[in-house]
Amino acid sequence: MDFIDNHIQHHRVQLTVTKTAERLSRGTDGEILDKISIKQTAPMGLHNSHPKLYPGDILEFPGNKYFSHFGVYYGERDGVPYVAHLTSRDSDTKLLLFGRALNSSVKLDPIDVIGKKYKVRNYLDEKHPPRDFYTHIKAEIDDVMTKPITFDILFNNSEHQATMLRYGVKKSEQIEKVYSKIVPTWRELFEKKKL
Repeated sequence: MDFIDNHIQHHRVQLTVTKTAERLSRGTDGEILDKISIKQTAPMGLHNSHPKLYPGDILEFPGNKYFSHFGVYYGERDGVPYVAHLTSRDSDTKLLLFGRALNSSVKLDPIDVIGKKYKVRNYLDEKHPPRDFYTHIKAEIDDVMTKPITFDILFNNSEHQATMLRYGVKKSEQIEKVYSKIVPTWRELFEKKKL
């Protein structure tokens, strides 16, 4: 399999969630004797769950039990792998109570600065085709790094930024999970006129 086929294969299959391997045994006349399916899950605890990263891959770094941090693999510089990610670490205005940080920015940092544990999370590849790294994503990263951004946990967090760069679509599964738990509770309180 050549490099291009390998790259296409990588983006068609969600390698970070599960890998399925099938072994076929054939008899002397070519009939299939058995088919064994083995499911392997790549845990977040591994240094990285995929042996090869491609520029434009979304990386998830575990945080607490509710939220993870996300970035986009940028490639290597002098043999060091880099990730572009939205961060508020240098922000002078943080409104922690409201989950906002003014003057946040997209930074380019070595992977190990962000975290030792990570996994590839290209989870929208089947719904939205990933954009080309060299013609779209890299230029957008280089441009957005020069601008201040407001970090907002609900509407513009690191996952939103990563999916926007890779797909051109803002999405955050972790926030959708939070909403799925909060909205029914609010609805119930509203219907009982307690809210």
